[in-house]
Amino acid sequence: MKYEYQSRRAFISTAATAAMSIASVPMTAPGKTVTPRPGAVAPLGPVKQIDAGDLNVGYIDAGPTDGPVAILLHGWPYDINAFGEVVPLLTAKGYRLIVPHLRGHGTTTFRSADTPRNAQQSALAADIIDLMDALHIEKAVVGGFDWGSRTANILAALWPDRIKGLVAVSGYNIVNLAEHMHPLPPKWELTIWYFFYFATERGRLGYPANRHDFNKLIWTNASPKWQFDDATYERSATAFNNADHAEIVVHSYRWRLSLAPGEAKYEELEKKLSGKPVITVPAITIASDFDGPLADGKSYASRYTGKYSHRILKDIGHNVPQEAPEAFADAILEVGRY
Repeated sequence: MKYEYQSRRAFISTAATAAMSIASVPMTAPGKTVTPRPGAVAPLGPVKQIDAGDLNVGYIDAGPTDGPVAILLHGWPYDINAFGEVVPLLTAKGYRLIVPHLRGHGTTTFRSADTPRNAQQSALAADIIDLMDALHIEKAVVGGFDWGSRTANILAALWPDRIKGLVAVSGYNIVNLAEHMHPLPPKWELTIWYFFYFATERGRLGYPANRHDFNKLIWTNASPKWQFDDATYERSATAFNNADHAEIVVHSYRWRLSLAPGEAKYEELEKKLSGKPVITVPAITIASDFDGPLADGKSYASRYTGKYSHRILKDIGHNVPQEAPEAFADAILEVGRY
């Protein structure tokens, strides 16, 4: 979450960024000031359910069944309602929208009590491939933010034959576990305090006990100019009552600090991801105030080798689809035309 992407990339990729020639960076769109949305809209629905891999997935299926498909992926601590205004914008253009609750969120549940409550990055990406297979979707545009952005990047990197185009908020955020072990300057370590909280037994117990107020604090810190109302937050907060939610969230951050194991069945995928695979499918990355000095996108531009563009939104925080739905929808439409 907040500064998780920018701080680690800023520290680890400084040398690479300095060495990158300006000529190798694609044209960056001028910064655009967008007014954040304050109010609530109607919840997305109806939510359907389908067995897909390890999960019974809760998802929205909106728009014409014969339209081009876009899969929209939320992050933590958010849910499918982050795309509440994006979905009608895209269905009006003829798109079929699939918006799933990620594992540990909303009505998505594990099919077996024996399945590890694992939130390593490749597991979340494999979930979406399983969902596409269950829905008989051969190819789709994918877009997301936070965990959803990472998942979308991984899908484009490892399954390019299934992905028509990619929209990734905060750019290339695939985790390399070895790099995540590098210490950061103290001011950056402070901003990712929740990593350390979740690493402790106090955090493991404290998060489920305080998830409502905890996640509302994250929303406020990650999007300080977004004056969301209580109804908007409460609409999403119900997704955090999932029985596996706390365990999934804690595992996600412990795994990234190499404090919790992943599953053996994902080992080969993680080996591929540790090599920072390039993304060859058409892609648009979006940066906002949340990304700080990395908003220009130069530190990760070389990871995108297909048709690519980068956009900067000013006065917008981390939750781009909810704060600037038109900008996010426009990116999906544009990358779908690439």
